[in-house]
Amino acid sequence: MSEKQTQKPGEGIRSMRSTSVFRLINFELYTKPNKIIMGLGLAAITGVFGYIAYMRYKYENLGYYVAVREDGREEFVKKKSNWET
Repeated sequence: MSEKQTQKPGEGIRSMRSTSVFRLINFELYTKPNKIIMGLGLAAITGVFGYIAYMRYKYENLGYYVAVREDGREEFVKKKSNWET
């Protein structure tokens, strides 16, 4: 490293000399973290997992299960109690 270029703590790979193609391909290595975008991404992934959990909860409460028939066909059947007539 020349005397003009001094490394600062926390710069990491940004302080190294590289080609513009490498910087274009590895864009995320040279940008600073954006907390707003990070927060939006975290909210989106939390919403997706919450929706999946909600749908699974609703599906399980419907009372259906997969039954395999003699011919190998799968069918959704409503759970029945032996106490019901």
